[in-house]
Amino acid sequence: MAFENGSLVTEFILLGITEQLELKIPLFLLFLVIYIITALGNLTLIFLIVLNSHLHTPMYFFLFNLSFIDLCYSSVITPKMLINFIQKKNVISYMGCMTQLYFFCFFVISECYVLTSMAYDRYVAICNPLLYNVALSPKVCSYLMLGSYLMGFSGAMIHTGCILRLTFCDGNTINHYFCDLLPLMQLSCTSTYINEIEIFIVGGKDIIVPTVIIFISYGFILSSIFKIRSTESRSKAFSTCSSHMLAVSLFFGSGAFMYLKPNSAVSMDEGKFSSVFYTIVVPMMNPLIYSLRNKDVKIALRKTLSRRIF
Repeated sequence: MAFENGSLVTEFILLGITEQLELKIPLFLLFLVIYIITALGNLTLIFLIVLNSHLHTPMYFFLFNLSFIDLCYSSVITPKMLINFIQKKNVISYMGCMTQLYFFCFFVISECYVLTSMAYDRYVAICNPLLYNVALSPKVCSYLMLGSYLMGFSGAMIHTGCILRLTFCDGNTINHYFCDLLPLMQLSCTSTYINEIEIFIVGGKDIIVPTVIIFISYGFILSSIFKIRSTESRSKAFSTCSSHMLAVSLFFGSGAFMYLKPNSAVSMDEGKFSSVFYTIVVPMMNPLIYSLRNKDVKIALRKTLSRRIF
């Protein structure tokens, strides 16, 4: 097959998070609960934003896209991972592995830029509130999201294309719970030097550029907040920004730890632990962070429930 690019391997075996039998059932139940919370939390936010007109603002438009992305890339990873805990051998085809890798890269890179757009939204809202409707018009918001998905598409194409050029001879056991870049590179029987350079450049761009933009935005935001005289207004501004900064720190911190270190410096046990944060924990935390700390979402939930009940 042309898709297999000359590789002798037609399927891979995913080792999963642990091989200790006594931990498999407790971990299966834990990650199953996390996935259910992730799916319900993100779907709830999506429906609330769609059904409540007072949430049809730029901030919630970005949050809608964030919830959609979290739901999708969690669904790309977690169901397959759960199979590791209940089956002796978790097999994935070569094509299935490359497809999982592509969609993982697409959604995770898109999230980097959606979080950056959300930082820009908070910057305009706090630093230039009079220009908010102009700076974040529906057209501008649509362009920002289109750009985020285009960055995800191009980055995923580059990452997946570089993996497709590798040859896998006889080793087909991936020491991970999903088809990620670094474990696949370690499994290859050909040189991965170009891949390492590509990950450092493309991955670094998708982590460092959004992080720098976000921190510059929050530098201006904090400067503006400290100038606010009203304690109540200052507290409200801190509250809306702290939710976003918590989500950003969890997501970019774990991603940088995994991908911005030399390949030889990352053990797969460390890689699995780091990956759990941005593939499983962050998609669950985001709807909780943005709903439990958000008065508008709570009001929307009460209104929606009251309409459905009465």
